[in-house]
Amino acid sequence: MTKIRAKISGIQGWAPPYILTNKELESMVDTSDEWITSRTGIKERHIQKGEGLGTSDMGAEAVRRLLEKTHTSPDEIDLLICATVTPDMMFPATANLISYKTGINNAFSFDMNAACSGLMFAIITATRYIESGASRKVIVVGADKMSSITDYTNRETCILFGDAAGAMLLEPTTEEVGIMDSIFGTDGSGFPYLHMKAGGSLKPPSHETVDAKEHFIFQEGQSVFKFAVTKMADVSVEIMKKNNLTSKDVSWLVPHQANLRIIDATARRMGINKDQVMINIQRYGNTTGATIPLCLWEWEDQLKKGDNIILAAFGGGFTWGSVWLKWAYDPS
Repeated sequence: MTKIRAKISGIQGWAPPYILTNKELESMVDTSDEWITSRTGIKERHIQKGEGLGTSDMGAEAVRRLLEKTHTSPDEIDLLICATVTPDMMFPATANLISYKTGINNAFSFDMNAACSGLMFAIITATRYIESGASRKVIVVGADKMSSITDYTNRETCILFGDAAGAMLLEPTTEEVGIMDSIFGTDGSGFPYLHMKAGGSLKPPSHETVDAKEHFIFQEGQSVFKFAVTKMADVSVEIMKKNNLTSKDVSWLVPHQANLRIIDATARRMGINKDQVMINIQRYGNTTGATIPLCLWEWEDQLKKGDNIILAAFGGGFTWGSVWLKWAYDPS
């Protein structure tokens, strides 16, 4: 029986036009361009400005451009998944709003929250729908308006995050390309080190939680860094060993763009050169769900059919994972 795989048949990114530079941050908090760059690799990040604009607006912009680029009608899409930690509202799902704003009327849609690993979890969920035959054209969106939950008086966190969206179209294939394998993990004991203290059912919003700035990202940087270096590197090496891949077999590593030092450590563990690693953290910062599709979008014209690509991510929760895929098309 012919095996059905899910392949990425199109990729698109979008970031809002306003750019917040390290130089501008120097006037907002006690920091410097040198301090930020040496610790994170970030030089600037995009920020969504304007009243009444949320994560769904960025996601919809990426999806519209993806549909146009791939000559796909909105009516052909039968599932849309949005990976985000910054939904427009608690409900309805941001995916529902993206579908509505892009004219996708024949699909069901839902959100997925696995922090910075969310896009990876969404890809493998979409893959299972395609492999089972339940869906034929699936859009996976990674989108986050991180500026909405960032405290710009906290120099430890405000330097890290930006706003952006990425979207990919997945379809079935019987060729030896597409999503080949994946490994994922979670460890809820890591939640104290990276979370938002209030706003959920455990601690609903109140004057006290707002005054205490508990609706912003809380991160204990050193602990998160240690876990991220270990887990992202370990899972990337594990998927290579599981599938008998050597560093010479891997065309590209596409890591979550959280910190340049974490990315470098992962590449070293995998034994691959820096020119095999997609890095754009210097221009976007950490856009959470959008980082991996932004990389694939920017490198798309360098990717060749059959390229072995390793996706790797680590996020709050803790969550982590790696996906091995074979790129499904040549540059147009």
